[in-house]
Amino acid sequence: MDALIDTRTGDYTGNQTSTLQNAVYLRLTVPLGSWWADPTLGSRLYLLKREKDVARVRTLARQYAEQALQPILDDGRASNITVTANHPANGWLILQIEVTQANGIVVPFTHKVPVG
Repeated sequence: MDALIDTRTGDYTGNQTSTLQNAVYLRLTVPLGSWWADPTLGSRLYLLKREKDVARVRTLARQYAEQALQPILDDGRASNITVTANHPANGWLILQIEVTQANGIVVPFTHKVPVG
């Protein structure tokens, strides 16, 4: 069990988790290639801050998230990951992510991405 990271603040909550929440959070929030111990950890979602707020950016966000989360599938910790991008307001995308863990439990995640 790992110490749970609060996705709103990035701090530890003081609770423990047995889900893949920390792995998903870190893979989405760390810029790809910026962590010294694993240059493959992270995503390219940070690049979307400079993109215009247009429809094709939703597709990019979904693809970037899928690429970032692929190692969780590859190492067998998850059997399926589904990513959906929604555009609720100007300047933001919401990624709805469902991770089916190796034990069969489906865990939902929500991740906000600033755009433009």
